[in-house]
Amino acid sequence: MFDTYEQAIEWIHARLRLGIKPGLTRMEWMLDRLGHPERRIKTIHVGGTNGKGSTVAFLRSILESAGYRIGTFTSPYFEQFNERISVNAQPISDQELIELTNVIKPLADELDETELGGPTEFEVITAMSLYYFAKMSPVDVVIYEVGLGGRFDSTNVIHPLLSIITSIGLDHTAILGDTYEEIAFEKAGIIKNGVSVVTGVKQPEAQEVIRKKAVEAKSPMYQLERDFLTSSRVSLKLGEKFTVSSMFGKLEHLETSMIGSHQVDNAACAVMAAKILSNYYSFIIEEIHVREGLSKAYWPGRLEILSEDPFILIDGAHNEEGINALASEIKSRFTDKKVSILFAALKDKKLDKMIAVLENVADSLTFTSFDFPRAAKAEELLAAGSTSGNNDVAEDYKEFIDQRISGMKEDELLLVTGSLYFLSEVKPLTVSLLKNK
Repeated sequence: MFDTYEQAIEWIHARLRLGIKPGLTRMEWMLDRLGHPERRIKTIHVGGTNGKGSTVAFLRSILESAGYRIGTFTSPYFEQFNERISVNAQPISDQELIELTNVIKPLADELDETELGGPTEFEVITAMSLYYFAKMSPVDVVIYEVGLGGRFDSTNVIHPLLSIITSIGLDHTAILGDTYEEIAFEKAGIIKNGVSVVTGVKQPEAQEVIRKKAVEAKSPMYQLERDFLTSSRVSLKLGEKFTVSSMFGKLEHLETSMIGSHQVDNAACAVMAAKILSNYYSFIIEEIHVREGLSKAYWPGRLEILSEDPFILIDGAHNEEGINALASEIKSRFTDKKVSILFAALKDKKLDKMIAVLENVADSLTFTSFDFPRAAKAEELLAAGSTSGNNDVAEDYKEFIDQRISGMKEDELLLVTGSLYFLSEVKPLTVSLLKNK
């Protein structure tokens, strides 16, 4: 058993060696041994390719503003592992994590010896979160973010009040499929019988897959720009302004503090979810709660400005759709800046297409790597790009950022993007360097 936080974290991270093992059998085995904690909590399930974390943040913030105690289960973490299990945006304590690890480890050890095989890191953390919210820290509702896919994701053991599918993109194709329809089928796996589903999916072929699943499950479906509409979109310096209209009425001039037109889609899904909870599940959510919640919502690493002098921006665009959304914002918002990009990614992504988009908006593009099992090497990224003289390699990204901070001019912008795991290392480093500059 574990006495220290460091021991607990080391054991959890050691489960990474088991990789990704889709399927619910190990989760069901552990939950049975734990007395089925998933049956004792109210939940909301959020899946999709991009926008999951932001949508969780918007909805959590709305519900918090309405006075509810909200649990969240998200990934990856940004500055502290404990962030993955939080209550009202406050991560669980180190002592609570130790207690949870001591509850789950004996089950993992027992599973290791069975034909099912040991649980993965993500399965272990999912089980911890369910036990925590059911038995250690009760909340009004827990918002669960899907880890990968949906149908066979470890979070899919819950039966939620509401399901949300934010978007569909060609990510994790080796596991989820090569087409929008195949990926939509996996994402739609979180739809439960009779449970309403809100979706921001835009591709017609993916929408049809989700619609068929909803019909089959007799689940009411609410589609962005069909059942709830956005209008009057205006980009602000530090956010977005827009209107949402639905069967529940119109909310005009809503504002977020998160940058990007794609965040309007995510916010609209959260607003529709809040309206469904209010009208059908007796949650008391007034218009002021929606406005306050959206304006206060924060999610790290999504077009996040770390500094305006020097101008440093980070964004976790880790797949083709994310990169396209990022490039669109760079083109529309920062036309007066010379854009330098530092990019690191995982090697299982469509690197050539992502890099081609970045090359189109960057005045200079620098590739780097970081200490993570699936991280692509800087030279691999360079080889995936064009032979442009504007592409380069930085072996030490810490030294690169330090030098850029010291030498940046007023008309320059440094954008650090790619893997969210990379950004979780970059953000605290950059914040520290900025304080000491």
